[in-house]
Amino acid sequence: MTTAAAPTVATAVQKVLNQIRDTGPEELLYRVEGELRKTSIAVSEANVREAVTVPDLNDPARRAMHMALAMWDAVAAADWIETTKPGTPDRRERIYDLLEISEGMREALDGEFPSASQMDAMIVDPKNWTPWYDEERRADHDFYWRAYRGVLERKGWDVDALATLDRSTTEIVQRLADPSAAKGYQTKGLVVGHVQSGKTANFTGIVAKAVDAGYRLIIVLTGTIELLRGQTQRRLDMELVGEENILDGADRNDASSIRDIDYIGTQDADWYAGKFLRHGQDVHSLPEVPAIKRLTTVDRDYRKLRLGRDALDFRRTGELRDTGKPVFAPENIHSVDVRIAVMKKNTTALKNLLHDLKNIRADGKEIPALIIDDEADQASVNTVNPRSKQEAAAESKKRSAINKLIAELLQELPRAQYVGYTATPFANVFISPDDSEDLFPKDFLVSLQPSSAYMGGRYFHDLWGLEEGAAGDPAKSNEAAFVRNLTADGAQDPADEDREIRDALDAFVLTGGIKKWRESLGTGLEFRHHTMLVHESVKTSEHSDLADRIRRVWRDEGAYSSPAGLARLRVLYDSDFRLVHDSRAEWNALPMPSSFDELKAHIGAAVDEITVDSDPVVVVNGTKDSDYDAMDFQTRPYWRVMVGGAKLSRGFTVEGLTITYYRRRAAAADTLMQMGRWFGYRPGYGDLVRLYIARNILDGRGKSYDLYDAFTSIIEDEEEFRDQLRKFSEIEEDGRPVVRPIHVPPLVFQQLPWLKPTGSNKMYNAVLAYEGDGGVVKDFNQHDDRKDGSRNRAHFSAVISLLKSLSEPQRFSGQAGTSFLGRHAIVPTPLVIDFLKAFTLSSPDQLRPTIRMIEKAADEGTLTEWVVVVPHLEDPSYRRQLGDVEVSIAERQRRRDRPGFAGSERRHRATLEVITQSPNPSAQAGDHALALAGPTRGALLLTFAFDPELTAEEANGDGRADRERVKRASWPQEMSADSVATLFSLAMPYASAPRGRIGFTVRRDDLADSAIVDV
Repeated sequence: MTTAAAPTVATAVQKVLNQIRDTGPEELLYRVEGELRKTSIAVSEANVREAVTVPDLNDPARRAMHMALAMWDAVAAADWIETTKPGTPDRRERIYDLLEISEGMREALDGEFPSASQMDAMIVDPKNWTPWYDEERRADHDFYWRAYRGVLERKGWDVDALATLDRSTTEIVQRLADPSAAKGYQTKGLVVGHVQSGKTANFTGIVAKAVDAGYRLIIVLTGTIELLRGQTQRRLDMELVGEENILDGADRNDASSIRDIDYIGTQDADWYAGKFLRHGQDVHSLPEVPAIKRLTTVDRDYRKLRLGRDALDFRRTGELRDTGKPVFAPENIHSVDVRIAVMKKNTTALKNLLHDLKNIRADGKEIPALIIDDEADQASVNTVNPRSKQEAAAESKKRSAINKLIAELLQELPRAQYVGYTATPFANVFISPDDSEDLFPKDFLVSLQPSSAYMGGRYFHDLWGLEEGAAGDPAKSNEAAFVRNLTADGAQDPADEDREIRDALDAFVLTGGIKKWRESLGTGLEFRHHTMLVHESVKTSEHSDLADRIRRVWRDEGAYSSPAGLARLRVLYDSDFRLVHDSRAEWNALPMPSSFDELKAHIGAAVDEITVDSDPVVVVNGTKDSDYDAMDFQTRPYWRVMVGGAKLSRGFTVEGLTITYYRRRAAAADTLMQMGRWFGYRPGYGDLVRLYIARNILDGRGKSYDLYDAFTSIIEDEEEFRDQLRKFSEIEEDGRPVVRPIHVPPLVFQQLPWLKPTGSNKMYNAVLAYEGDGGVVKDFNQHDDRKDGSRNRAHFSAVISLLKSLSEPQRFSGQAGTSFLGRHAIVPTPLVIDFLKAFTLSSPDQLRPTIRMIEKAADEGTLTEWVVVVPHLEDPSYRRQLGDVEVSIAERQRRRDRPGFAGSERRHRATLEVITQSPNPSAQAGDHALALAGPTRGALLLTFAFDPELTAEEANGDGRADRERVKRASWPQEMSADSVATLFSLAMPYASAPRGRIGFTVRRDDLADSAIVDV
C-alpha cells in the first residue's frame, strides 16, 4: 500500500493553479495557505515565487504557473478580463491584480513567462451570429475537452501553444450556431494553418468542445486518399474518442468480445501499450456526458448501415428523454450519444451517408451536426466556372461531384456547421460568395499561429535577405544550414544524378546513426521512426523505376560498412552535420558526438534498422506494385526510404522525416506548397533535417526552374497574405470588423507568373482597387523582358525631370550602422503619379492599386510631397552618361525564374522607412535623414541596372541576359537608355495608412462592379 507524499508549498501551488486556471485568477497566497492550513508549513510570497521559478522547465509547479498565465493571457471573453485584450501588458497587469502579488513577483513572472506575442488571427462577419458559448456553458460541459487537453499536456506540448489552442478553438466554436437553440442556422468558416503545423490538433480540439457543447453528429472529411483517412481516424480515436468508447461496453480482457475491434485486428502497438486515451470511467453511465459511437473505423470508410441503421438514428429507444421534442431541445441534447464518421471525400462514401440520413427516423432538421473538411481546398471546391456562358444560361448551377455532395449534405442537415481546414487557402477564398449553397467561408476565417517549435518556411528560407557575407554561413543563413542543391541533369549525365542520390542516402544513414547515439545516452530522446522522402514525379509509372535506381545506388555505392563508406560519412559529419549543429545556440540542448568515431557502432545499428526487411526502399503510391500496406507507423518502428507522389504530398504525416530528396515541379502554388512534407515538428532532431532540392528542373519545353526559389516566393506570398489577415483581424471601436471574410480574396498576391496561387478553375472572384501600407517599403521591380529596349527608354524618359532636380551627393544612414551616398529631391505628388502611370510592368494591374491609393491619400491631405532618393556610387566606373544626365548603375541582375530584377538593398530601404516616419525603422537615422522627414512625405527610391540587348541564343532560350555580361567589368563605356532598366521602390507616409488600407471592387451580383469597399 502506498501513502500520499507529504504536501509542500510547490504541490499546493500546483494544485491551486490547476483548480483556477479555467475559471480565472484569484488571490494566490490565500488559496495556497488554505491548501496547507492543516500543516505546519509557513507560506510566504517568497517561497511561492521560488516554487514556480525553479530552473527545471518541466517542474510541475513551474509548468502549472506557466500554463495558467498562458491561458489567462489568451482568454478572449470572460467577466474577469474587463476591457483588457489578449496578449497585452494590460491583460497581464489585470491577472497580477487578481492574484494580488507584489511588484517584485510580477517582475519575476514577466521574466520567466513572457506573454506570447503572436496570436491567431480571426476575420469574422457578425451579421449572422448570436453569442452563446459563454464561460458558464464551457464550464458546465467540458468532459471531452479536458480529456483531450490532458493528452496534449502528457505529450509535453508547449505551454503557450496549448493556451493558444484553447483560445482559438473556443473562438471558433463561439462562431458556430448554438446546437440547442430553438432556431438553428448554418455557419461556414475556414481555418488556415501551415503545412504539417498542427491543423489536426486544432480541429480535434474543435470536435471536443463541439461534442461537449451539444453537437451530436460529427463528420470529418479527410482528403481523397485512404492513407490520410485512416491516419486521421486513428488520431481521433487515440486522443479524443478513447478506449471506453472504442470498446463500447465490451470487456478489454475478453478476447471473444473484442476480436472485431479494429485495433485488435491491426495489431496496433500503441493500443497494446495502453497509449490510447483512457477516460477512467464508463462514459455510458455518466450523466450529461455523451458516449461517442464510431460510424467508421481505422480500416473501413463509411458504408451503408442497412439493418444496423439504428447506429445512426438519434431517435432509437432510450436516447431521448422527451420523445415529443426534437433532438436539439435542451431537455434531450445532453442525453443523446454522439456519432462520428471519418470519411474520404469519395462519392461512394458520401452517397452512402446521405442515403442513411434520409432513411433514419430522426429528421435531419433536428440534428446538430459539425462538418470538418480537412484539406478543404482539395476536391471540395466547385471547379465549374459559375460565370461561364453555359452556366449563365443554365437553369440550375452545375457542380463538381464532391462539391455537389457536400452541398446536399448541408441541405439534408440544416443545422450543420461547416469548418474547412487547409494550409493553402487560395482556392477557398476565391469561391464565389454569391453561391449560397457553396462553401465560401462567409462567417469567419482564422489564420493559425504555429508553435515556436514548428519548422516551416521561415526555418528553411532566408525570407528577409542576408547581411553581407552571410551567404553560405549556417549560423546566419537557413539555406546554408538546411538546403543542399540538386543540379545534375540526369538525361545528360546519369552518374551525376546517382551521386546526388548517394549523397542524400549518406545523410539518411548518418542522421539515423546520430539518432541512435542520442537514444543511447538515456536522456529520454527516442526516435521510433526515421524516414527519407523521395518525390520526383506524380506519375506512378515512374516510381518503381526510381525506387530500383535508389536500391542500386544503395547496393553499389553505399557500402556503409566498408572503410570507403565510413570515410564518406566522416567527411559529411565534420563538414556538414557537426558544423551546422555547432553554428546555433538553439541546438545546444541537443547532444552531438565530439567525433565521428563515437558514431561507428550506431551507424551499423541504423543500417540494420533501414534494411530490416531486406529492402531500404518502399514505394507508396497506391498501385498494385506499391508497398502501400508495408508503410505502417502504428505497429512497429519504421526506418525506410519512401518513394511516392500524390499519396505523400497532401495532409499525410510522414513520421520521423529527416531527409527529403525533391525534384517535382507543379504549376500552382498551393499544389507545390502541399508537397513541402519537410515542414513540421522535429523534436530532438531539428538540427539534422536536410532538404535536397532541384535548382534547375526542366519542364516539357526545356525551360529551367529553381524549385527552392519557387518555394521561397510562395512562402513570401503566403507570409504577406497571413500578415494581411493579422492586420485586418482587428475589431473597430464600434465593434465592427475591419474587413469581413468576403473581402479576403484581393489580399492574395503572387510573385511568379508561371505559378498561380491555385488552379485557374478555382479563381473566379476578386478585383483589387487600391492598397497601401504606411511606412512600409514596396519594390516594383517586375519588369517584363527587355525585347527591343523601348520600354527601358520610355521608363527613363519618365524620370528625367526628377533626376535633373537632384541635390548634390550627401550621406544617408543605412541599415545596421551602414551608410551610402545619395542625391535627393523633394517633388509634388502629381509629378510622382505621372511617373508611375508611365511605367509598364510585367503584370498590367500591378501598379494600379498603389496609384489609386496615392491619389486617395493626396485627396485626403495625408500625402503632399515625395522625397526622391537616388544612390550615388562613389566609384566613377559605375557611372554612365545618358543624354545630359549622369546616373549610377548598380550590378542588379534579372531574375532567372521570373520577370524583373532582384529586390532593393536593405540599407536603402531603411532610409525610406525613416523618411516616411515608420514607427519601427530598421535604421538609426542620421541627421540628414531626420531633416528630410515629414508627416505627409512619401519616399521614392530610384536605382538603375544595366540591361543589355539579348544575344540570338538568349532570345531563343529563356529570355534572360547572361549573368557575366551584366557585371561591371563587361559594361560598355557608352550606354543608351535602351540598355538601362529604371527600378523603383516606394513607401507612403506612415500617417497616411498607419494600419494599412485596402479598397476593392467585389465581383458580386448584388454589387456594382464600380463599388469600392474601403477597409
